[in-house]
Amino acid sequence: MIGDPVAITIRRTVERPSKTLVGAFADAQTSFVVDAMNGKGALDYRIKPIRPGSPFVGTAVTASGGPRDNLAAMALLDFAEAGDVLVIATGPDESGAVIGDNYAAVAKNLGVVAIVTDGLVRDAAGINKCGMPTYARGTSPNAGYPQGPGEVNCTVALGPVAIQPGDILIGDDDGLVVVPRAEADAIAAQLEVVKSMEAKIEASIASGERRHLWNPADYENRGGVKYLD
Repeated sequence: MIGDPVAITIRRTVERPSKTLVGAFADAQTSFVVDAMNGKGALDYRIKPIRPGSPFVGTAVTASGGPRDNLAAMALLDFAEAGDVLVIATGPDESGAVIGDNYAAVAKNLGVVAIVTDGLVRDAAGINKCGMPTYARGTSPNAGYPQGPGEVNCTVALGPVAIQPGDILIGDDDGLVVVPRAEADAIAAQLEVVKSMEAKIEASIASGERRHLWNPADYENRGGVKYLD
């Protein structure tokens, strides 16, 4: 490469979904949202809440940088709005934390609803104290530093799933699911179908009704079923 790379690349404008559309996913289990998307959409299973019982739903804004490099994460705060989820891609890097409790507290004051990273965080006690839902692959006392190059509000990938600024992100103790903004209306409609079906199943189980979770006849065109007794 000729010359030094740009320290940070920033997209200042994010097309966010409406609050009504984001609200359609409020209080929805991540597993229900996945079912509404034909069984896909979950992020890397290793990204978990540092404090269980921290569900959220919000709009993704993104940052990415190299190992232990939090320049883009710091800059992202300048473009965050109430209701956003700060998505910080690290690679994933395991050499040190990308953010800590002071970062989480500043984000909380901005109205951010969650922080998600495929890397590590630190100051878990302080993060939990300020009440910011934070999802990460783990914790480490090692500090990050602002170096660059980095990107703000560009496409990132946490595991096999790409996240665009403006996508809807849902988190609970099972993990994380991303709903592409362009498909969110259709997925929200399908989610209502899933909720209705799940409610009927749960009611029948609670009543003591015997339920069959498979139908042998469905497998006749796959060689049938062989019984040994």
